Amino acid sequence: MTIEMLYSKIHRATVTDANLNYVGSITIDEELLEASGMRIGQKVEILNINNGERFSTYVILGERGKRDICLNGAAARKVHKGDKVIIVAYATYDEKELENYEPKVVLVDDDNNITDVLSEI
Repeated sequence: MTIEMLYSKIHRATVTDANLNYVGSITIDEELLEASGMRIGQKVEILNINNGERFSTYVILGERGKRDICLNGAAARKVHKGDKVIIVAYATYDEKELENYEPKVVLVDDDNNITDVLSEI
C-alpha cells in the first residue's frame, strides 16, 4: 500500500507579487526551495490564509536571496501582494518508507527569511 503524505511546506510565506501576465506557476526564492526540498516544476498546493483559497500550480525558480513568493498567470487572481500563504508539497510513500518519515517544514518571518526548519508536523 502507498499513502500520500506531506513532503514539505513553507509555512506563512508572504506573497511579494502577483503577475497575471505570466505563463503560470509560483516563483519561489532558491534558498527557500533548497530548505524545503521542493523542486523546480514540482506540483504544489497553495493555501491562502487571508481568503481561504486553495489551488495547485507548479514551482519555478526565483532569484536567490530576493525572498520572492510570486503567483503567476491565473493563480495571480487568487492572491494579493502581502497575503500569507502556505506552500505544500506531497509525496507518495510506501509503508517501509514511512518508518523514517520526516517531512520538512520551513518557517519564515514576514519578509520570507527562514526562521526555522523542522522535520516534524
